[in-house]
Amino acid sequence: MQDNATEVTAAGIARLAGVGRAAVSNWRRRHADFPKPVGGTETSPSFALAEVEAWLRRQGKLAEVPLRERVWQQLAGHPEGPVTALTHAGCVLLLIHDRPTLWLEVSAGSDERLAAMLPGALEQVLTPRFGGMSARRGAAAVNSPGAVNSPGLVNPPGPVNSRDRSNPGAAVNGPAAVNPRSPTRPTAASAAPTPAVHTPTGPQILPSTPLLRGAAELAAEMGGARPAFEFLLGRHLDANPRQYTLTPAELAALMADLAGPARTVLDPACGTGALLRAVAPRPEQQLYAQDSAPDLAAVTALRLALRTGATVCAGVGDTLRADAHPELRADAVLCHPPFNERNWGHDELAYDPRWEYGFPARPESELAWVQHALARLRDGGTAVLLMPPAAASRRSGRRIRADLLRRGALRAVVALPVGAAPPYNLPLHLWVLRRPDKAPAQPEVLLADAGQFATEGRGGPDWRAVRDAVLDAWHAFDRAGTLDERPGLARALPVIELLDDDVDLAPARHLPPPTEADGAEALTAVRERLGQTLGLAAELTPPPAAGARPVRWPLTTVGELARGGALVMRTGGSGGHARVPVLTDHDVLAGTAPSGTLPESDEEAALTEPGDVVVPVLGGGSMARVIDDTTGGAALGRNLVLLRPDRTALDAWFLAGFLRGTANNRQASSYASTATRLDVRRLQLPRLPLDEQRRYGARFRALDEFERALRHANRLGDQLVRGMYDGLTDGTVAPD
Repeated sequence: MQDNATEVTAAGIARLAGVGRAAVSNWRRRHADFPKPVGGTETSPSFALAEVEAWLRRQGKLAEVPLRERVWQQLAGHPEGPVTALTHAGCVLLLIHDRPTLWLEVSAGSDERLAAMLPGALEQVLTPRFGGMSARRGAAAVNSPGAVNSPGLVNPPGPVNSRDRSNPGAAVNGPAAVNPRSPTRPTAASAAPTPAVHTPTGPQILPSTPLLRGAAELAAEMGGARPAFEFLLGRHLDANPRQYTLTPAELAALMADLAGPARTVLDPACGTGALLRAVAPRPEQQLYAQDSAPDLAAVTALRLALRTGATVCAGVGDTLRADAHPELRADAVLCHPPFNERNWGHDELAYDPRWEYGFPARPESELAWVQHALARLRDGGTAVLLMPPAAASRRSGRRIRADLLRRGALRAVVALPVGAAPPYNLPLHLWVLRRPDKAPAQPEVLLADAGQFATEGRGGPDWRAVRDAVLDAWHAFDRAGTLDERPGLARALPVIELLDDDVDLAPARHLPPPTEADGAEALTAVRERLGQTLGLAAELTPPPAAGARPVRWPLTTVGELARGGALVMRTGGSGGHARVPVLTDHDVLAGTAPSGTLPESDEEAALTEPGDVVVPVLGGGSMARVIDDTTGGAALGRNLVLLRPDRTALDAWFLAGFLRGTANNRQASSYASTATRLDVRRLQLPRLPLDEQRRYGARFRALDEFERALRHANRLGDQLVRGMYDGLTDGTVAPD
């Protein structure tokens, strides 16, 4: 009965049966006994998973379903939602990880027995692993805020605990405990936090029992509980890309390296835990986390517990208004705070003792997070925050920036390349801060700009180059307190030079241009590459065509070839996968690498293969691109049609070449009020033997190589011209 509550979409049914979604639609129309929808919408209905499996089995259509797909469908269709299902699965996987024999004991027998025995078994694992910050949901203790708080706040592990057990509320809310250096004033950040991971009750577990047994099998198949949980979490994040702002793993690793080795680490806006997962494990390590979203805090706690033996203290609540760790003095704080939040507590927190460097203005939520991070550090501890570039220059924050500089708290500002993290169109900054144990005599601040390591498309920057350049500059600066200028990359600037009316910390405004030698050498290299490319283009220039009369071949259309099985047609833009690059119509027109994204959908994305021909359908231009090995595997974007020819009947280059004919495109185009649309099915090509097709295809391929060489020469020419203008205007290139 419980398994009937799990729902599956038409796309999920197609994956279960190993067919396309169109086949599922046909089954629904042709078979009166096909299961009726139990949820979803009219355009995207959902079905009971158990009923679907039974029907497919009766029809002999049920493929051998991979365990991973079956468990994922159980999680995605859980009646309480995938996040609840993921949390239940994570708790059980942690039990399997820590106490495998106990899992075997409680899982023997019926689902009802498992649901009855599992809460007690989970309590034996969750309480010690989360430092007491777990509680039974539905128990009487949860209804009392003080009781909920007491397991997690009275006795957290390690020496950071200095609360009075007999009066935890007073210790938590006492402003002196938040910041002993500040005057004791009332603070709004006094609400009792909620523990991140709850022990579910038996009735709550019962609908999840098929999923939990499947998760245990998945852990055995994948070689451990941790890879099983990461797989399920990864599928969930990929299925809901717009719900989460993720920190790329490479950026998280860079931030952890900037913070350095640490035994106690806090992430006050933990999200899915990427930053804390990047921290290098240490003996007796303690990891602290908080997030206002209960599901994210629970996911982070479970990920960390499965990854490391460290004690994990994770709380739920608005960090600025209800800090879960008010007495913590961490070695390091890592934070990717929400950007541009106006409702961060400006009115309630006016007298909060965390504002040592000034009360942040309402638009300066990021500076509130900066000061929260500093307040949770021990003297000499390091915080690394991902910041929007506007935080370095907005006038409303100049007084706080000035005080951070004067007191030596802000040690470095690093500009990242465009595309390093969402929002991908901005060059985000990293701020490296250190809680000062004494005022520096002549403070300097490191300004670095890694923008030169950006790459085309959305594949992200050259992370290895970013990492090497930034860490090398930071470590040298951190050891000596200063740094020799690295033109265009890094510079240590005396704080006094920044304390003007703007206190603008944007690195690009203060870094010197490249040296004359570097600029001249770079321009010489570009000029040489341009010369080589122009020479190649000249070699590839097609010879004059011999005169000939127009030939009237027997013609066919793409639609006829598709109906006859000579090629397969797919349209793009129906679905996406967060980890697969997407080929856009702009990429096809410009001849560049895949650079796009697709919205999440139940539809499976069409993936390209080498030898496919891709045709844009908007814009009125004549273009077709043959997919090569470097582009194969990308998802097909919107406004593109993929043609996959049968290689025994059609040559791909012959097909692409004839599809680019101007007259061909004109007769297959239709016109709307604002756009021209190409009906690919109406495009024509001659009926020729395969050998003759290949002869034409070789000539079309040579034309494509010539076209690519011209494009590359154009890009190099633009680079050379831009470099010459920059060199002449900044004095690194002489007029003669």
